[in-house]
Amino acid sequence: MKRGRLTTAVAAAISVPALGLGLGLGAGALTSAAQASSRASSAGAVFVRHFSEQPIVVDCQGQPQVRPGKLTLSCADGNDYLTGLSWTSWTAGLASATGVQKVNDCLPYCAAGHFHAYPVDVIFWGGTSLHGHQGSQRYTSVTLLYPSTRPNVAAHRAPATVTLPLLAGSS
Repeated sequence: MKRGRLTTAVAAAISVPALGLGLGLGAGALTSAAQASSRASSAGAVFVRHFSEQPIVVDCQGQPQVRPGKLTLSCADGNDYLTGLSWTSWTAGLASATGVQKVNDCLPYCAAGHFHAYPVDVIFWGGTSLHGHQGSQRYTSVTLLYPSTRPNVAAHRAPATVTLPLLAGSS
C-alpha cells in the first residue's frame, strides 16, 4: 500500500513539471515535450556514469549519509525533522521514502512548543558533486508530499507538496 502511494507520488512529482513544458506551445507541445524527455534521459545516463559512489545527502553536521533513518531539515534549531524513513529507492538523481515529519509548533515560543507528527512521502532529487569528495554525488532538493494531515506554516495549512533545497555540505 505504501509503495503504491509513493510510486504515484513520485510519478506526480515528475509529471507535473513535465506537463508545464507543453503549456502554451500549441501543436508543437508534444514534439517539444518528447525532445525535452529525450534530452533529460540522455543527461541522466551521463549523470549516472559521471559518479562512481552511491549518492548521498548531507546532514546538519556536514556529514554524507546514505539512506538515513532521520534527517533534520532545520539545522539551526532542530524544530523540523524527518524520522522513521523507510527507503523504497536510492539511485543517482532520485531517492524515495516514507516516514514522519516532526515539526515544533513554537507556541507560545519554540522552547515551550510541542512537536507534531505528520506522515510524509519523501523524494530526494537533483544531483551535483560533493565538494572535497571526488566521484560523489549529493542530492540537491527534497520534495515532501503529505498524504493526509500537514503542518501549519505561518498560521496557514502547508501545501500538499513542498520542495526545499538540501544542504550543500562543508566547503
